Amino acid sequence: MSLVEVRQIAGSLTLSLSSNDSKERYFDRVDESDAEYLRSRNMSPDLRQDFNMMEQKKRVTQILQSPVFKDELEGLIQDQMTKGNNPTGLLALRQIADLVMASTVGGVGPLTSPISLGMVTPVNDLFGIESPSFAKGEKQSRCRLASLYRLVDLFSWARFTSSYITVRVNKEQDHVLIGPRGLSFAEVTGANLVKVNIIGEVVDQGSTDLGIDHFGFAPHAAIYSMRPDVRCIIHIHTPATAAVSAMKCGILPISQEALLLGDVSCFGYHGSLENKEEKVEFQKALGPTAKVMMLRNHGLLALGETVEEAFHYVYHSQQACEIQVNALSCSGGVDNLVLLDREKFKPLTQGVAAAGLVVDNEVKWKVGEAEFESLMRMLDNLGYRTGYSYRNPIVREKPRSKNDVEIPATVSAVPPEDGEIGLRSPFKFMAQKQQRERTRWLNSPNSYLRVSVPEHSPSGDVSPRTKTMWMKSSQPGTG
Repeated sequence: MSLVEVRQIAGSLTLSLSSNDSKERYFDRVDESDAEYLRSRNMSPDLRQDFNMMEQKKRVTQILQSPVFKDELEGLIQDQMTKGNNPTGLLALRQIADLVMASTVGGVGPLTSPISLGMVTPVNDLFGIESPSFAKGEKQSRCRLASLYRLVDLFSWARFTSSYITVRVNKEQDHVLIGPRGLSFAEVTGANLVKVNIIGEVVDQGSTDLGIDHFGFAPHAAIYSMRPDVRCIIHIHTPATAAVSAMKCGILPISQEALLLGDVSCFGYHGSLENKEEKVEFQKALGPTAKVMMLRNHGLLALGETVEEAFHYVYHSQQACEIQVNALSCSGGVDNLVLLDREKFKPLTQGVAAAGLVVDNEVKWKVGEAEFESLMRMLDNLGYRTGYSYRNPIVREKPRSKNDVEIPATVSAVPPEDGEIGLRSPFKFMAQKQQRERTRWLNSPNSYLRVSVPEHSPSGDVSPRTKTMWMKSSQPGTG
């Protein structure tokens, strides 16, 4: 047998084996006449996404209702109650909470950046009491600043090059909180923020070993040293703000957002303020009242007396720059744009915004507070756990309904199980609490009498129907 014949026989065997052992394809297993297949194929993408979300929620519900999961969770809680503040137990409970939160509402939303999808790191990781090194109100300031970093990340304004947000903790010591260099905006939490003094020396390192960007902090330090009214500074250089900062005309008054900014100052900043004379020129260009400063070819700075006010100005600055870039790209130049009179419309735009929201002759919301609180609710609903203290409730208390009988305060005689509260099962405790709620009426110190009272018709005649009323037994005849 020749070599050519051997190769032909081997090739035929290979083809026969490959044809016999070929894997079954997906479409070979699908019955196109199946009603379930036709229904899923004709389903709209939105509806299919809703069904997938329902399936995920169903799986999470099955896990939460699993006896094994309940036993594990109860064991962790028992260990935590008997052994005290055990770091291992606390960490396990936090991991379970993060897993459940991320599985149900993990960062999916219209504002979520692609980097921050899925499981999110909680903003408020300052558990327990405040550190002795914290100043008064510093814990809240840390949570607000970390939440602000997350918002800037969600709006896709974050950049890694010298783009920072700072908050002044107190005016007496001039301590400032800033995000550590090397962390993305999506990683900043209340605990890993670095506290420095006005010249950039570290006062509190935070939970990381990372330092700060002294060149990026220089403009913030220059502003804090000459503007005691400023407590928060946001520095961004998005494509839109960098483009407008490169224009000689600056921010043009062509939109409502631009008019809301008030007076906008400008300075030719090139990344450093090491020269003392340049620092003085920078402070003079800012002035005593401006809340927005364009840095030539470098973006902008937004200032505020509060975190909420600073976000208000950076948000409208970004919107104004985007509108201006789009308008110039399709108009052919500044000459084809309609410029508004800043001074004429100032009382109706920037003046109204600076006055806050007045309700019943009382300032209920200061600049940017209402919008910022709504964004904090969004973050909390997405599982970020901001730790934000809401200034005003959004749900009004419902008026109490008038009942025929007011349930008096009662006491319970149910003894604690095993004689110690710390050893009780959490699930049995909840069952006992529900049972006490059901029998609270029976434990009342007062006695009541059930009385059937005849109903009166609109004409005043006595109706044969009766209605039931409850009265104190000492007054059975009144009603």
